[in-house]
Amino acid sequence: MYQLNNLFENKNMKVIAQKGAYMVFEHERDLSVTPSDAITAYFSSEMNVRKRQVLVNLNGTSTTVQSGAMQWMVGNVQLTSGVKGVGNFLGKMVSSAVTGESAVKPIYSGVGTVMLEPTYKHIILLDMAEWNGSVVLDDGLFLACDGTINQQVVARSNISSAVLGKEGLFNLCLNGTGIAVLESYVPQEELIVFELNDDCVKIDGNMAIAWSNTLSFTVEKSGKSLLGSAVSGEGFVNVFRGTGKILMAPTA
Repeated sequence: MYQLNNLFENKNMKVIAQKGAYMVFEHERDLSVTPSDAITAYFSSEMNVRKRQVLVNLNGTSTTVQSGAMQWMVGNVQLTSGVKGVGNFLGKMVSSAVTGESAVKPIYSGVGTVMLEPTYKHIILLDMAEWNGSVVLDDGLFLACDGTINQQVVARSNISSAVLGKEGLFNLCLNGTGIAVLESYVPQEELIVFELNDDCVKIDGNMAIAWSNTLSFTVEKSGKSLLGSAVSGEGFVNVFRGTGKILMAPTA
């Protein structure tokens, strides 16, 4: 048995979101500052630049976490690497090389509590049911997910979508049921959500941070001709077609 004190009742720690096993805490102010840093800390807080942490409550369940993201854990929690033999490890190494994600993501399971490291990024709790169980993530977004969610690498439909769209050839795709935890430079309330039904969205630049795996992604000229694209000043745009959802950041 254990008890957590000065966490839930801490007036400087505010719960700003909760889904499934995950709670997002936000530090209202950075209290651990020196006099020389106080001005920066004050104005950072006024501009919503605050530390945020994710608390995971395990009840006979499991969570997969980005490597190095755990701050502390308590209770009957077991840690495993998620690697199933040499072949599986080599596969994870290859996936890591092409996606930029860590090769081994530790799995925490059992009954207890796991707290993740503080981050200044914004936390998005994504319910896989709202994405028909499959979502593709931009590089660097993954923080954690339920053990019921599988991870795989998906490739672009063509090389032009990576080269011309200034994107990588491969992305991390999450499949399954449960909650995924993402780290974003843009707060969720500013993200634009496109819901497509056999339609398309054209985006100038790599502003899409997550999209349904049912959508095809290509890069095309913004105009019908090269001359038209040159005159408009847009050049090539990222095009998402089909039925599904897109999360887009309004700023880079």
